[in-house]
Amino acid sequence: MINRTEGVPKEVWRGLREQKDAVGGRRPQLDDIVKLLQLITSSQRTFVVIDALDECTAAQRYRLFDSLREILEISPDARIFMTGRPHVQAEIETRLVGRVTSLSISPIRGDIVRFLRARLSEDETPDAMDESLEAEILEKIPGSISEMWVAAVALRILSRTLD
Repeated sequence: MINRTEGVPKEVWRGLREQKDAVGGRRPQLDDIVKLLQLITSSQRTFVVIDALDECTAAQRYRLFDSLREILEISPDARIFMTGRPHVQAEIETRLVGRVTSLSISPIRGDIVRFLRARLSEDETPDAMDESLEAEILEKIPGSISEMWVAAVALRILSRTLD
């Protein structure tokens, strides 16, 4: 077994142990997590990935953006990648102004159909679906998948370091 925690600073482990030993064994609160992430990102290059940002409530996103700003103030070399649907793109660009590069990603219908066919072929009860239901699935699902976007915070700095 590979130890993937060897690069985690001792202060982070200490903070997590303190949280575990606290009365009631409460989970770390957002402020605690931000402090731990600031500690990690200030001592080593760190990539944070946040998927499906659109699934957070507006209030959760507001707190998340404030927390990310706090982390970036301490660790400007931290890299944060976020994915979500287009309706939250303007919000992130406003809340993290000057630090965001966005990229729209549109799904390719053929890729979606191939993926669906592969999953349908793995069905353990193939008799439960007739050809017309399969055709309907292959028609409706690809048509209902919307565009996604990726926001790369400080992507311009990252691309310079990779050149």
